[in-house]
Parts: sequence; structure tokens; C-alpha cells
Amino acid sequence: MKLFGIMLLIALVFSSIGFKKYVWFISIGYGFAVAAIGAGLLIAGRGSMTPGVAAACILFIVYGCRLGGYLALRELKSSAYNTKMKTEIKSGEGMNVGVKCAIWISAALLYACETAPLSFRIAGGQGTDVLLWIGVVISLAGVIIESAADLQKNAAKKENPGRFVDTGLYRLVRCPNYFGEMLFWTGVFVGGIPVYDTVLMWIIALLGYVGIIYVMFGGARRLEMRQNRTYGEDPEYQKYVKTTPIMIPFVPIYSVEKHKWLVA
Repeated sequence: MKLFGIMLLIALVFSSIGFKKYVWFISIGYGFAVAAIGAGLLIAGRGSMTPGVAAACILFIVYGCRLGGYLALRELKSSAYNTKMKTEIKSGEGMNVGVKCAIWISAALLYACETAPLSFRIAGGQGTDVLLWIGVVISLAGVIIESAADLQKNAAKKENPGRFVDTGLYRLVRCPNYFGEMLFWTGVFVGGIPVYDTVLMWIIALLGYVGIIYVMFGGARRLEMRQNRTYGEDPEYQKYVKTTPIMIPFVPIYSVEKHKWLVA
């Protein structure tokens, strides 16, 4: 558990950017914390690094830098996005320091738990096996899908800023970026199955995996509510939401708005 503790400290350091703007605890800080953990694990396992483990570490770095960089660029350059988000997300001004610390610690703990399968593998000196490679392939697919979804949405919004996006991957699922995120962490969890030697390891890995799935569904609920307010009277939008799954392609779940327990 020593290596897990070190990764938790790394997550705390890099997610502390949220003290500047509290939502960054779970956005920009999230991406760069995962990238930093990937780099930390590469260093920690350098003495017995195998190709599969190296690939998994590099995927953390790629995933985290892409996500953190994309979110930071959007924050810095998209005035339209920032104007819109002022009415959607609380600024955090006047928030109690204790509350901010609670969010910070909880978020960093989630990131350490999400990445724990690879921490456990490196700490135990376990190299590459079939399930690790399967996990790497699943995670890679997740990064590709999430990246493509963000690019497609940006292109569609530039062409028609006032219309909802239903092209490209958005023809298959309304939140393909969230689907890609879930796919990435599914790969991480699957890749770690052979190394969960204790009940505590299983609990930590499951907390990370279930936690991020919950966060993604919570994000989908917020997005659905926002889009319903914006496009709710558009007949084309109504047809789109009734025929296109919200989170997972071909799985007929079309709405999560009524699930108030999804409060992430």
C-alpha cells in the first residue's frame, strides 16, 4: 500500500489547482493528476518495467494530458463556454475552506483508487499478462472515442453553434465522451484483476471504478437537464433523445434526468 499512498500524494498535489477555482478539483486537476500518477508509476516501476505495464503507464499520461489540456484550453479561450457555465456551475466564491478541503481530498482519493490497479501491479512486481493487454486495448479505445467525440462536438458547434450535436459518434450515443471515459477506466479495472490479492485491494479498485462510473452518469444527468432547457421545444431534439441512448451505444437507456440520486 506504500505505492498507493505515494500516488495519493501526487493526486493531492496536482488536483490542488482546485483551490484557484473549485470545479478544477474535478476537471483540470483530474486530468493532470492522472497524468502525473502515470509518470510516477513509470518511475516507480523502472527497475522491472515490462511492455504491458509501460503501455498502461503511458496511457495514463496520454489520457491525463489530453483531458487536462483540453479542459484548460476551453477555460482559457472559450468565452462563450465560460459565460454559459456561470449560470450552470457555482463559482465557489465564499465557499468554506473546510468544504473545499473535503472536495479536494475526496477527489484525490478517487483518482488514486481509479489508478490503483496499476499501482498494485507495479508494487507487487507483477509484469505483463493477457488481461493487462486486454485492459490496455480497452483503455486505448476509450481514449480514442473520447478524443474523437470532443473534436466532433467542437467542429459541429463551430458550424452551427445553436444546434444540438447529433453527428458522428453522437448518432450512436448522446454522451460519447462520457462513454469513452467509462471505457478507459473499465480497461484499467479489467487489467488489474489478476493482481487483486486481498479484500482491501478489491475494495479500493471497486471504489475507484464504481466511483467514476457514478460521476459519469451524474455528469450525463446534468448535461441532459441543461440540453432539455436549451433544446426542449425542438421537435428534432425530442426525436433524437427518444431514439438515441444517453450513455452506452445500443443499450436502450434514454434518460437519467429523473434519477435524483445522481448528484455528482
